[in-house]
Amino acid sequence: MKNYVDVEERLPLLKSIPLSFQHLFAMVGATILVPIILGMSPSIALFASGVGTLIYIMCTKAKLPAYVGSSFAFITPMLTVMSKYGVEAMLFGIISAGFVYVIVSGIIKLVGVNWINKALPPIVVGSVVIVIGLGLAGVAIGWAGLGGKLPDEIVAYNIPRWKCILVALVTLSTAIIGSMYFKGFLGVIPILISMVVGYVFAIFIGVIPHDVMIKIAEACHINNIIQIPSFKFPKFNIDAIIIMAPVAFVTLAEHIGHVYVTNNVCDRDFTKEPGLHRSILGDGLATMFAGFIGGPPNTTYGENIGVLAITRIFSVQVIAGAAIIAIVLSFIAPVAVILENMPKPVMGGVSILLFGIIASSGFRVFVEDKIDFSKKRNLIISSVIIVIGLGGASIKIPHSQVEIAGVALATLVGIFLNLVLPEQSKTEKVNE
Repeated sequence: MKNYVDVEERLPLLKSIPLSFQHLFAMVGATILVPIILGMSPSIALFASGVGTLIYIMCTKAKLPAYVGSSFAFITPMLTVMSKYGVEAMLFGIISAGFVYVIVSGIIKLVGVNWINKALPPIVVGSVVIVIGLGLAGVAIGWAGLGGKLPDEIVAYNIPRWKCILVALVTLSTAIIGSMYFKGFLGVIPILISMVVGYVFAIFIGVIPHDVMIKIAEACHINNIIQIPSFKFPKFNIDAIIIMAPVAFVTLAEHIGHVYVTNNVCDRDFTKEPGLHRSILGDGLATMFAGFIGGPPNTTYGENIGVLAITRIFSVQVIAGAAIIAIVLSFIAPVAVILENMPKPVMGGVSILLFGIIASSGFRVFVEDKIDFSKKRNLIISSVIIVIGLGGASIKIPHSQVEIAGVALATLVGIFLNLVLPEQSKTEKVNE
């Protein structure tokens, strides 16, 4: 007897809507956190994720259940570009990263995927992921009130440090407890629950200023319910391309991993039908669309794969419903105001866990792929990537304003070392 709903199956609307909300709740915490971290509009991120998911569904011929949401991998290079060249340049960098996906999709269609595996083996991907997570650690500590300097908004309203730390601690504790002990549907959304608990607690102890509460109340007025998101548009910048485009190769490896996991969950081979090239194309076009309207880059979400595994409902119709709900919510003013005024200590608390998980997932790559660090080659590649990525290294191309730094530089160096270093050093060969 079949105990699942297959990819192409359609459900009655009254059954489909609650299941779509479940997918929405699974992804919304992380999806809105990325733009909040970057000072971008969460409403636009919701809109971009919804439309991006529909684009993805069209590209994959509605044969691969996946939701796309904001990517954490690009946070550090996005912050770098924004600080140096502005938001419009950063948006163009997002478009360039999406275009890398489109190019890779075409190459895979022609020659297959082996070349990606050769350029980006686990030793490179794991090391870069560690850099991405640890590179954001200081941001989380600062927001939580545990750093030397409190967030500007906290200082402006003269909020005591102990209150910031307490809110961050409550938020972090809720996220940890939820991740460890919540079951079923609640076990899928511990991050969202922790953000709600932290937000309510922040209101209770007075971390959220009175004027913000007034804004929320005004947004709830019937005449103000509908609000058009504040779309922003890109501006060409070559530096943004060089800083952000290389990071796409890391998220490509993540994307391919997600497809293989979905294969196992759904007991299908999506790399053949609809094809890995279609999946990557959908992700790339979704990211390019986000860049054109002022949203963060998109990626397929592991959280939603978890929902598929728990519910055994693989229907693409349900995923599309979640995308449509996200688009509708992006036009609801109270949602936008609440998200845009997320207290920094709440973000700090949840980010301590999230950014740590990102870094730890890099170590997980090493473990799952049985990376042997007794081999000098692996030790060298990982060591150089981590120090370059975290040490603030940058290279400026002579006679130009082009600068390669951070995650982008670490990724390129890692790819280069992987391609040129032999499998064994001379000493290792002699010992054998």
